[in-house]
Order: sequence, then C-alpha cells, then structure tokens
Amino acid sequence: MHGRCIFIILAGIMLFPIPALCGTGSGNKADPHRGGTLRLVAASSGGTLDPQINYSAQYINLLDVVYDGLLSFRKSRGPDGNDVVADLAETVPAPEDGGLTWTFTLRPDLRFSDGRPVTVDDVAASFRRIFKAGSPTAGAFYSGIRGADLCMRDPSRCTLAEGVVTDRQRRTISFHLRSPDTEFLQKIAFPHACILPADTPDHDMGNTPIPGTGPYRIVSYDPDRGMRMERNPWFHVWNLQAQPEGYPDIITYTFGVPNEAAVTAIENGQYDLFYDPVPLDRMAELGARFADRTHIEPHPQAFYAFMNVNIPPFNSQAARQAVNYAMDRRAMVILYGGRAIATPLCDMVPSSVKGHAPVCMYSRDAPAPEWKAPDMARARKLVQSSGTVGQDVTVVTSSGSVETAMGNRLRDTLQQLGYHVSLRTLTPGVFFSYIQNSSNRMQIAIKSWAHDYPSPSNFLDALFGCENFHPGSDNSINMSGFCNKEIQAIMDRAKTNTGLTEDQRLALWQEAGRRIMEQSPAAPMIEMNSVKIHSARVRNYFYTPLYEILVSQIQVQ
Repeated sequence: MHGRCIFIILAGIMLFPIPALCGTGSGNKADPHRGGTLRLVAASSGGTLDPQINYSAQYINLLDVVYDGLLSFRKSRGPDGNDVVADLAETVPAPEDGGLTWTFTLRPDLRFSDGRPVTVDDVAASFRRIFKAGSPTAGAFYSGIRGADLCMRDPSRCTLAEGVVTDRQRRTISFHLRSPDTEFLQKIAFPHACILPADTPDHDMGNTPIPGTGPYRIVSYDPDRGMRMERNPWFHVWNLQAQPEGYPDIITYTFGVPNEAAVTAIENGQYDLFYDPVPLDRMAELGARFADRTHIEPHPQAFYAFMNVNIPPFNSQAARQAVNYAMDRRAMVILYGGRAIATPLCDMVPSSVKGHAPVCMYSRDAPAPEWKAPDMARARKLVQSSGTVGQDVTVVTSSGSVETAMGNRLRDTLQQLGYHVSLRTLTPGVFFSYIQNSSNRMQIAIKSWAHDYPSPSNFLDALFGCENFHPGSDNSINMSGFCNKEIQAIMDRAKTNTGLTEDQRLALWQEAGRRIMEQSPAAPMIEMNSVKIHSARVRNYFYTPLYEILVSQIQVQ
C-alpha cells in the first residue's frame, strides 16, 4: 500500500481516504517531531490498570507502551505487524525437545521505571502471577506450561517449578511444556505475558500503576477523571522493532466525555484521539468535512451476542439456535455505520482470518454461501419447541451509543420470538468484568471481540474453550460458560499436533467452528473495520494490525 491512497465510499455519500502506509518513527532526542502532549479522550475509563488482567482494547494497546514481554509483535504497519520479534529477550528462540522446551536469554542492563534492574527472577514471578492474579488468558494461553494444571486448580500453591526454570548467571529462562504448542511464541508475545517486578502483589492492582520497562510510565490515574503518562527515565531502545522510543513527552487521557461530544472536541482540536466507536450519526459529517483526518483500517474484529448456556432460557440449544436464525445482521450493519465499514457475519471466525467457514448455517434458505436475511418462522418454531416462550430475558450491553442501539434491536427481536425482554446498559469500565462473572447470571450480552494474533484459536478456543470458563470470576473470557469435550479435543489437536500441515490444522479449526455453531453458545452479528478520527495536530498516524493505534509513534504539533 506504499505510495498510493485508497478511497472508500461510506453510506453512498462519503469518501474516506486511507493514507499511504510508510515509514516508522525513530523518536530519537534530536528528532524535531519529538515532544508535546498527546491528548486522548473517552466516555469512561477502561477498567483495571493491571497489565496482566485488563483485556479491553481501550487499555491493552495503551499499556503496550508501558510494559514489555520477552517477545513482542513487530511495531509495524501492514502484515509485518503480525510478526513476533525479540523484546526483553535477546533473540526469538528455536524449539527444543520436539517443541517441548523454549529457552530465552534476558537482555542485560534492563531496568524498570523505578530504577530496579530486571532479572530472570522477575520473569519467573511474572508467569506465576498470571495464574495467581487470575489473568483472563491464563487457561487459554499458558496452561500448557508444566505445573500450570496445579496453578489453575489452586493458584495459592502455584510454583511452576518444573515449567519455568531460570539460570541467573546465564540470564536464561527455559519454559517446559506438557505438549507442543504451535502458537507458543505468539502467546509469549501477547501483552498479558509482560514482565513485572517480582514483588508485585498477586492480585488485581486495580487503580495502582505497576512499574514497567516501556518508553512511558503512568504517573497518575483517577478512573473517574483521567490518566497521565510521562516518559520512563530508565528506558532505552534495545530493539526498535519491538519497542521504539516515543514521540510525545506526555500522554493524557480524559474520561467522562460521551462519544458525540468527543467527536466534536476532536474536530475542534480540544483532544487528539479516541478509541470509542464513532456514532453513526456523525459518519456523514466526518466524510464530508474531515476525510483527511478519518481513517478506516482493516482489523479482524466482530460483534457477537453471547448466551449463557447454563441458565434459562439459553440453556436450551434450540433457543440459542433460534437467536441465530432471528438475528437481523443487516440491521446491525446499519447501526454500526453501513456496508463500507461492516458486513454480516454468521461464523465465529471473521472472514479475514484463516479458518473462517465459507457456509452460513443460520439464514433464510440456509445453508447458504453468505447470510441473506433472518428466518423468523424457523426461529419461532425453535423457541416453541424449547419450551421457553414467555420467559424473562435481560440483554446486557455497554453504554456506548452503538452498543446500546444494537441492544435495543436485539431486545425487539427477542420480543418477537415470544420473550419478555429488558435492556441493561453498563459503563465500559465495568461491563466486561460483569458479563464474564457467572455469579451475575448474565443471560445474553452483546460484545465485540478482536484477535490477539492471527489465528482462529483466538475466536474459538479463547471464547469457548473449557479451560477458559472460571465460575464466579471477573476474568472468565468464556462468557457463555460453554464446554464440550469433543470439540475441545479437536481444538487441542489443532493447537498441539506439530505434524499437521497448515491446511490440516485449518480444517480442524473449521470443524471445531462448525460444531460450535451447531451448539450456538453465541450468535455472530457483524465483522467490521476500525474507524478512527484525530485532530489536526496529529502527524504520523500509526496503525498496526494488532495494536491498532500505536500512541508512542503519534506526533503532535
């Protein structure tokens, strides 16, 4: 995409350019673009500051310039941003013992933002903490490490003594796995595997920042008002591809500004960027007046309606299938912004990810090559056969304007199926934790989900793997509470069998996806691109396929 500009027509009247993708920021002290304050804005905070706990797009990308792991994904625009590169480790290791052992060497002379040196003891403690603090990806990403089974059962007794072995003199950390993991390097590169001081408490740190190693540090935080980030005085560039030095001297984040007001404030130059969805009613305005500051970027993400399979009415497979047949995906596309930025989705894996199923199981005239329209007649028959007609249902969504509109549409659809339905909206800061905790007895909730790295496992095993359902926990990313041992065995084979070809592996993921859709623990709604607007002060707008906006590389004038 170098040297040219692509234009997208939105809603038939808007012309959005996607600027040419070129260059990377060096951020060195002599750079004339270095300095200034980048001003972010949001309707609310994004939950806990704990980098091993927070799983929201609003913070997980921001925290990536505060913390580092042994590995990272390349800070690059375009497909190269999916590559794993060495971060706190000197090199990306090769597998040993048939993929059962991976040995990393820690770089020398690394320090946390409070000045303390980074040691292999910090690395080992950080991986134990993933389990002890209840990281939402503990089961999905790190349960294959030897000793992790005990950590999952009883975090207080977690040692990982056999699974994470360190050598202080050689600065090495060896991970020993129970079985090969074809995606282990990507999991080590994911931000939840960041390295923290060994004495970090083994619980969610909430509003208290933890020292990190990245180019910025959090110096103040009030979840009701905002955040301030400044340069980490101990940071130096050890691998430009993993963690370049930042351009802004200060990054501020203001909370409490609703989406509509935030768009206006960015147009007027009061703020520079925001992560929240752009309201539908502002799209035409952006296309007509601010096309040069509006970006549409490809990003593997989708909206789903997650259903609790363990309580009425969606403990009935027929009731769950009815929701899939009744889902008006075209309406959801319109509510998000139109066909230029969203398309109907009736598979759990977005079409931009390998492993997407080419057949729509839930549509009028299904099976079909793509979604056509709802099949309300078939959906009503399924509800009748399920014996759930007339039951009370609460739809839970985030309080954002787009999510609320989708929630109202789903409420109307469920009412047409014969349920008594209400809508409950929650602020983004508490919404995700609430719908993960089975104690809250969420029945159905609308939530977007994006990949952590390019694999169907991010949408299938992460969301429906047995190891990712933790009853009573705020960090249970299997929000449906779904567990099917036969499907789990298929996914485990796709993850661990190193003798499979890529086509064979993808065939297993497609089979798992097909069976999950038959069980319908969720109803896919739409897949969409990312739409972002920035102020006139912003230069070097930097978008990566995994981190979205890389704030450290944004220049402000």
